[in-house]
Amino acid sequence: MNRLTTTFETVATDARARAGRLQLAHGTVDTPMFMPVGTAATVKAMRPRDVAQIGYRLILANTYHLMLRPGAETIGTFGGLHHFMSWPHNILTDSGGYQVFSLASRRKIEADGVVFASHIDGSTHHLTPERAVQLQRTFNSDIQMVLDVCTGADAGREAAREALETTHAWAKRAKQCWLEIDDGYQGQLFGIVQGNFFPDLRSQAVAQIVDLGLPGIAIGGLSVGETFEQFCDTLAFTAEQLPDDVPRYVMGIGTPEYVLAAIENGIDMFDCVFPTRAGRTGTLFTTGGRINIRNAKFIHSDDPPDPIIDSFGGQRFSLGYLRHLFKSNETLGAMLATEHNLRYLHWLVDQARSAVKAGTFREFARRALDPYRSGGAS
Repeated sequence: MNRLTTTFETVATDARARAGRLQLAHGTVDTPMFMPVGTAATVKAMRPRDVAQIGYRLILANTYHLMLRPGAETIGTFGGLHHFMSWPHNILTDSGGYQVFSLASRRKIEADGVVFASHIDGSTHHLTPERAVQLQRTFNSDIQMVLDVCTGADAGREAAREALETTHAWAKRAKQCWLEIDDGYQGQLFGIVQGNFFPDLRSQAVAQIVDLGLPGIAIGGLSVGETFEQFCDTLAFTAEQLPDDVPRYVMGIGTPEYVLAAIENGIDMFDCVFPTRAGRTGTLFTTGGRINIRNAKFIHSDDPPDPIIDSFGGQRFSLGYLRHLFKSNETLGAMLATEHNLRYLHWLVDQARSAVKAGTFREFARRALDPYRSGGAS
């Protein structure tokens, strides 16, 4: 496989929604796809083999967190993340760009990169576009992201413009560093579209990233505090300008409403910590809507969490038992709820992919979202 060439193909379309295949160094993945987040080289409360058993073949880890702990040198001694975390399938690593946004009080953006104060011990770290590429090479990432600057929904036009210019300059440097890797590394580099919620800046960002000719393009700067309507409008405006022959990735979305809106607009990839985090705190996504497993109405329920989804890979645990686990603060409760949410997201995206192939995506999305629009389960 030539890492310089996009190995993505569209196999079906339904209006703007599409189904495809993406060939990566550790195997082919079908799109659209949700990526579970394993920030620190683990999907919280899940064993890697259980994540794979559900059907996931691409997960996400985070460069910023891993460079601090355990450190790139340590991961390098294992030959990369795959061996280190016993995950034989594909890994996408974020560049640390989101931490430029989320850790604003701990960082300073400079022309050549960003200076962080570690959230662990306060130590100072300098992350440049080149360093982000080199770190992700050490991790042996199948997809690595360029270092970017993300702005919040309340950012002004000048701040958005400056972030866009910095992101573009850093992307060019990242590409050059990535192209200079000549040791057989097969990981692909994706660019990121910024521009905040200003249409002309979004169009400018798309043109710049497309011109770089990278193997994939992510839409960044969404799910940063905007309304759902703003999200949908900006997503649609940006996505329709992206080329058809590369995978499209929206960063940081993972609820049914956002996932299906992304698929409707031709997005192929998305990730979010929310499904696993929600599971650990007792919120389940089901085909009947959201469930708060601590609700007293489940105390005597022998029903499974969902009548359609195999929540636990062939085992059966009742709502009443799950409620007991959470009320007793038992670790197994968080594990089972996390597994269920990942199985639900995998089911949702798998069904959406099948609906695209059948030409029935909009009808499927309407049915899937009806329980969420009406409040659904509780």
